[in-house]
Amino acid sequence: MSTTAVRTEPPAAPEIEWGVPSRLITSFSGSTGLVVKLVLLSLANAVAVWAGLILARDGKWLAFGVLAASTLAIDGVYLGRRTVPLKFLVPGTVFLVAFQVLPVLYTVNVAFQRYGTGHIVTKQEAITAIEQNSLAPPADAKTFTMAPAKDESGKLVLVLVDDVTGEAFVGRRDGLEPLATDSVKLDDIGLITSAEGYSLVTGEERIALDTALAEYVVPTEGGAAVRPEGLEAALELQPTLRYAAQSDTFTRIEDGVVFSDNDEGSFVAATGDELEPGWRTYTGFDNFTSIATDPLIRKPFIRVLIWTVAFAALTVLLSFAIGLALAIMLDKPGMRFQRVYRSLIFVPFAIPGFLALLVWRGLLNDDFGVINQVFHLDVPWLFDANWARTSVIIVSVWLTVPYFFLVSLGALQSIPNELVEAARVDGGGPWQVFRKITLPLLLIAVAPLMIASFAFNFNDFGKIYLLTGGNPPAEDQSVAGATDILISYTYKVAFEAGKGQDFALASALSIVIFLIIASMSAATFWRSRSLEEMR
Repeated sequence: MSTTAVRTEPPAAPEIEWGVPSRLITSFSGSTGLVVKLVLLSLANAVAVWAGLILARDGKWLAFGVLAASTLAIDGVYLGRRTVPLKFLVPGTVFLVAFQVLPVLYTVNVAFQRYGTGHIVTKQEAITAIEQNSLAPPADAKTFTMAPAKDESGKLVLVLVDDVTGEAFVGRRDGLEPLATDSVKLDDIGLITSAEGYSLVTGEERIALDTALAEYVVPTEGGAAVRPEGLEAALELQPTLRYAAQSDTFTRIEDGVVFSDNDEGSFVAATGDELEPGWRTYTGFDNFTSIATDPLIRKPFIRVLIWTVAFAALTVLLSFAIGLALAIMLDKPGMRFQRVYRSLIFVPFAIPGFLALLVWRGLLNDDFGVINQVFHLDVPWLFDANWARTSVIIVSVWLTVPYFFLVSLGALQSIPNELVEAARVDGGGPWQVFRKITLPLLLIAVAPLMIASFAFNFNDFGKIYLLTGGNPPAEDQSVAGATDILISYTYKVAFEAGKGQDFALASALSIVIFLIIASMSAATFWRSRSLEEMR
């Protein structure tokens, strides 16, 4: 008996249907992808060359070296064939360094400096500014008829004619240069009408030079200078201070008082007089010690810290309690209009946060607010310290309840019904079941989210800034208002301080805030680990 082998063909592979994203990706493969890659790398290298030239011109060689090494490394990654994983990691790493690491390092660097109003520039720039600020007209000061003009290269210069001698000059930022007297023409009233080799600035362009002329200084012999006074006159000024580079001191010419570098970014005399401006300088831990030792900083800081903790804690606890209560009430099977009720709770989430805060600010206005008018109240919601704090907490809870409602509802529905039924069979009442079974299991999922919400509210700048602006003013008359939290207090120290901006102190406060939040969050997370034993 013979048998015939039957040959079976393998089943045909199913056709793969490529989606739109897949087609877009495959369209950039091969030659097209290579061209696109080379174009993008060329643009990146062009930007790097431009930035490198600027860094080299300014003498910032460390930054130049980092830029060159980074550019070469990126080129090597994207031109190589064995660096596929790095091709995906590099963009994220670049953005991480640019938007996270560098700002943090810059903040830490500023925190150890004296950097704020009056101490913005470098020391050499401060010396130049002091020399210019010390210029004053002597009793026999020379006066000049002046006309702003532009030279052949288009740079701004001053055409000057001495009102006494009639001598003509051209003033530049690097000095005074004489001109032939007949090269400058005057009209009948003595104003300059033309200057050979220079084009006078006239009309609206001349009026627009008002700010530039106010800062224009022409140095002359002996430390004197010529400075414009308006648009048609200039005055010779003499220095009242003389700088000695060898001793690094300023001497007041009038009485010989010496101003020395106090190693804190200022020239100070023995009498305590200080020259302005100062300059940026490193002061070590002075900004941090001032937070703990300076009463003008320590007292408002402690007051704001206590209120910040209370604000964040009350917002989280009240929002969680209300959200959980609503979740329990709306988790009943067969409840009529259940979806409508749940949708209404999410109304605060449907409104942009900044818009909701501005609306609440109007509603709580004590004169024209709807709340006071509808309920016939006379409550200073935003103008009394205690009521303002209450208003901030109410609005924050209103905005946060939907979040905890959603989280609690999901956690409740994940609890096995068998556990609840077993507890009821064992004789547990509703409160005992909730306290012994529901709440502990609920906290396993919700506790980390509560910690995150606490950290978020601890630094929720928007609520304070848009609702109260940190107001009303506190009784200690500090920059920190009654409703300011640490982050808004830091903002005011940096940008709105009454005695000027203090970026260094604000940076130190930012680091302290980070350490406080990190410590509290770490301690709370460590404490909440005990809940995991109930799994």
